[in-house]
Amino acid sequence: MKAFKVLAVLAIVALVGSGFALAPTASAQSNVIKIASQSPLSGGQSVLGTAISNGARLAIEQLSKPIEDLGFKIEYVPFDDQATPDVGVSNAQNIVNDAAILAVVGHLNSGVAIPASEVYNKSDLVMVSPANTNPAVTDRGLPTVVRICGRDDTQGTVGANYALNELKAKTAYVIHDKTAYGEGVATFFRDVFQANGGEVLGFEGTEEKANFDAILTPIVASAPDVIYFGGIYDQAALFFKQAREKGLTSQFMGADGLDSSDLVKIGGEAMVGTIFTSTAGPAELFPEAKQFIEDYKKTFKTEIVETYAAEAYAATQVVLAGIEAAIKANNGALPTRKQVTEAVRATKDLSTVIGAITLDGNGDKVEATYYILKAVGADPAGAWKELLTTTTAPSPLAAKAK
Repeated sequence: MKAFKVLAVLAIVALVGSGFALAPTASAQSNVIKIASQSPLSGGQSVLGTAISNGARLAIEQLSKPIEDLGFKIEYVPFDDQATPDVGVSNAQNIVNDAAILAVVGHLNSGVAIPASEVYNKSDLVMVSPANTNPAVTDRGLPTVVRICGRDDTQGTVGANYALNELKAKTAYVIHDKTAYGEGVATFFRDVFQANGGEVLGFEGTEEKANFDAILTPIVASAPDVIYFGGIYDQAALFFKQAREKGLTSQFMGADGLDSSDLVKIGGEAMVGTIFTSTAGPAELFPEAKQFIEDYKKTFKTEIVETYAAEAYAATQVVLAGIEAAIKANNGALPTRKQVTEAVRATKDLSTVIGAITLDGNGDKVEATYYILKAVGADPAGAWKELLTTTTAPSPLAAKAK
């Protein structure tokens, strides 16, 4: 009998040690609250991914005091999703298994955010996105998903209307990178361009990253007024550079995936004149961001603030405000993930570095601004882009309510 008891105890210890069949439990330090981020911190898209991580980190370092005054400690936990869905989902599983993590800031890529958010949702863990623009991010109706940027159904429309009305383009050739983001925004551009009288000479997806000869041959032959690229700067810059080398004089266009200083770092002078839409305005446009810009440059030793850094800071402001509200509503005790999610989804008129944020019942920003920008220089460390114009639009839910 004694031998049996000893074996039973050893078996239990072994199970506990391996984590077998155990649900995630709260941190041994129950006063520790963690906020995670997911974005590409390595690879070709790391410039924007690092900007997201830096923005979240700076917000936590500067704005955690109200929660600390309530008796809690905030820790930041960054994850590198490598702009890859499988990695993002694997990271998401590790994130939900750490019960101290009460919120996630991310992602950069909609194609990563969509499957990763399915994992978060199963554990009631809120995700606040500074950059994911594909409509499906929020249109799936997941209660844990929030974004503070605009949407590609509107962004693609804004780009197409600019091409038609301002550039007077009559023909366009549309290329995309076969991702949820790239193909999505390219599709919206194509459909609106055609619906309003433009002719789309081609619509093609590619995962090619180096030699675009096969794709460029029919484009050279058709000589479109506009070449629109739905994708990210690391691929688009090489594509556009090779297009110029083949003598194409078409107007280059794209969306917020092009909005990085690495666009001109990779493509050089060939990128000058490229026009792109973005759901993120240059940080200098926001009066509330003046101190943020100074602090960001000083903290991260950079001359420029990359796109989505300010939005990540703002997304973290939404998270921190939600956590603080959830603690107070829980009589000062550690809130559950679901309580934090509910508090975040109730965000209304929250002052942030990119202006006041109010969320609709779908998790979208009630009104979003869309920016049209132009690459005007080839120095990635300088003033490489300028703002042409802006437009605002309500979220689909807000528009329907009106």
